[in-house]
Amino acid sequence: MSLRLDSSLRLPSIDALRAFEASARLGSFERAADELSVSASAVSKRLAGLEELLGTALLNRTGRALTPTAAGKEYLQTVGAALELLARVPMHRRAAQRQRRLRVSAPPTFARQVLVPALESYTQAHPEVELEVVLSIPFLDVSASEADIEVRHGEVPAEGATVLMRDELLPMAAPRCLERLPAMRTPADLRDAPLLRTPIDPWAPWFRAAGLDWPEPAAGPKLVDLGLTLEAAVSGQGVVLARPSLARGWVESGALRPLFPREHRVLAHPAWLYYLLPHASDDTSADFAQWLVRIGAQAVSAGRAAVSGVA
Repeated sequence: MSLRLDSSLRLPSIDALRAFEASARLGSFERAADELSVSASAVSKRLAGLEELLGTALLNRTGRALTPTAAGKEYLQTVGAALELLARVPMHRRAAQRQRRLRVSAPPTFARQVLVPALESYTQAHPEVELEVVLSIPFLDVSASEADIEVRHGEVPAEGATVLMRDELLPMAAPRCLERLPAMRTPADLRDAPLLRTPIDPWAPWFRAAGLDWPEPAAGPKLVDLGLTLEAAVSGQGVVLARPSLARGWVESGALRPLFPREHRVLAHPAWLYYLLPHASDDTSADFAQWLVRIGAQAVSAGRAAVSGVA
């Protein structure tokens, strides 16, 4: 049996049809690109070519979400049925299962100090998962779009979020900075010390916990990133109000030292915490979320142990 097609037919490519179907079903070019293992711009170009061929718009591009037009809804039913028939052909299936892609968005300091150092334990246990880690900018409320897993840093929402790290704060400094300062025996000895500033972890709450009525420091550069503040402290520029979970590597190497004898160390709790937003509902995302909760707790525990080991 042979099928003779009308020479006037304008048939789109299978790639264009798959781009349209995936974009309409998933609601974004980024998610469609992940599923099809191509770039988002390639998906967009394929859809634009299909719409030009058909002479009508198939998707509404308003806001971040894509929605089918009236013509798109009708066309989607036909395209979906045709692709499903093609998918049933055994010769079209790959012998090996395609890797699952997982896009993870996280703030820079969390990614560098907590996530990336622990990644090997996850990738070795899940070789079938292709991870993509992208950075967000929490203080400016800039997040990476279309992530399967999104770690945020800020005030934790009342509902729907999972706290990853319940941190503590205490002053630390590099040995060469401490050499220039008077002996640091009690918190009051910080009066004339250069204090590194960040709006993410201000000093005033720690001052109150230490029984000091000092105002927030007003001198010196303000660094809008916890990692940059720690780097400034490591280079000897001043005293940092640090989270042991993030500073652990420098504490263990001796590059940073907690101030004061143990009996005079005062801990405060930061207002901003690292937390996990509700994630995609698939098993891969759920497994990664559980792993994140574990490594967050381990980072906090290891930071406390590093600080307690310094006299």
